[in-house]
Amino acid sequence: MSTDFSVLGKFRNKEQVRFLVEAIRAKGKSCYDFTEKPSDPGNPSASGEEQMKVFESTPDFQNNAYFQEIFGRDLKGLREATTVILLLPAGTSAHIEAGIAYGLGKRLILIGKPEKPESLYLIFTERYESVDDFVATL
Repeated sequence: MSTDFSVLGKFRNKEQVRFLVEAIRAKGKSCYDFTEKPSDPGNPSASGEEQMKVFESTPDFQNNAYFQEIFGRDLKGLREATTVILLLPAGTSAHIEAGIAYGLGKRLILIGKPEKPESLYLIFTERYESVDDFVATL
């Protein structure tokens, strides 16, 4: 199964991620949304910050079945997407995923302004200042 887009970003910034995903879907495009699966399955309605605190304090994360499920879902979302968007601010995991997407030959879009210049941001063939600027091109 193929999707048009996959959005990468911080779970702590899930409201902005969901805003972008919904804007893409409103334009008739398909989009994988990593925030649809809560970071804390015991409290799915908690804020992104609260969920990430629980997620980050999980002992032995490498052998945690829930972490492994999320990892598999996110990689599938990358593989199935035609285009991958990195929405800034984004953390280490999202940047690693962008590198994976680049290695998979995906079209890469950057939305937002990087904190500092990095040569590896050249993997993004399109750049937009804001979500609204990007959505206007769909």
